[in-house]
Amino acid sequence: MIGPLTKERAPSEAREQVADGEAARPRRGILAAAIVAMRPQEWVKNLLVFAGLLFSAKFREFDAIVDATITFAAFCAIASAGYLINDVHDAELDRQHPTKRRRPIAAGELGVSTAIALAVVLVVVGLAGSAVAVGPGVAGLVLAYGVGTTLYSYVLKTEVILDVMTIAGLFVLRVLAGAVAVSADASAYLLLTTGMVALFLGFTKRRQEATSELHSGLETRPVLEHYSIPFLDQMVAMVTATTVMSYSIYAVNSPLIGSKMLGTLPPVIYGIFRYLYLIYDRKDTRSTDAILLEDYGMIGAGVVWVASVVTLLAIYH
Repeated sequence: MIGPLTKERAPSEAREQVADGEAARPRRGILAAAIVAMRPQEWVKNLLVFAGLLFSAKFREFDAIVDATITFAAFCAIASAGYLINDVHDAELDRQHPTKRRRPIAAGELGVSTAIALAVVLVVVGLAGSAVAVGPGVAGLVLAYGVGTTLYSYVLKTEVILDVMTIAGLFVLRVLAGAVAVSADASAYLLLTTGMVALFLGFTKRRQEATSELHSGLETRPVLEHYSIPFLDQMVAMVTATTVMSYSIYAVNSPLIGSKMLGTLPPVIYGIFRYLYLIYDRKDTRSTDAILLEDYGMIGAGVVWVASVVTLLAIYH
């Protein structure tokens, strides 16, 4: 005789079965699924908005801090809207991926219409908030970022080399918007360094994906068929050297304290080398944001870099 429903069989604890027979995670509610689909962990990239505040030494001005923070929030809103649209567009491909299939839209936890409606709300809030609270100039750059992410999702992400260059351009837009928000002049070398760092992260990410696809035998990102491992290794080597050189040139020619900014170079070099060590030697398959937020070496490099910039500007400016 079958007894009462046990805890393991309770509906609240029920688990789905995926195609390969593995037990999947419990289904998320709509609110939890929406938050996950917005990818708040990716907002770490929007911290570049504060570069203008940091390097202009305006981190001691309350109004500038508020404007930079609102700009950061606007970029987070637009970025999350872009992720929602991207996941709607890539739902079928994501269902074939060993990990991306758990994304809320691909897993059927967040409806397409709900995701699109949420994306529209985020766009309106991001644009209106930045325009009213900071100014039309910043709102224009936020809009440009939104257009760029949409073009990337629907067109440019399948174009070899242009896909990574588009990502780099979106990184530069973040820094530029942050500088405009606090009425600071964005140094040409600072923008160049930002672009090089973005190319570095973009090509290393493509290498991770190409290696993973090679081992799994699954084709989950169409553009990867145009990237070979040797080619990506050449690109990574090139942008690594260019990133270090461009930041070194900026540090020598800092608009505020000149060559004294070279004191911030060691943590930058360590962070770049540490990232390469994780990708190549440790075969780290985590996403960029996960590596930046979880690896103690990367966290330490970031903290030391920010602390050294603030300290040098406080002393010499």
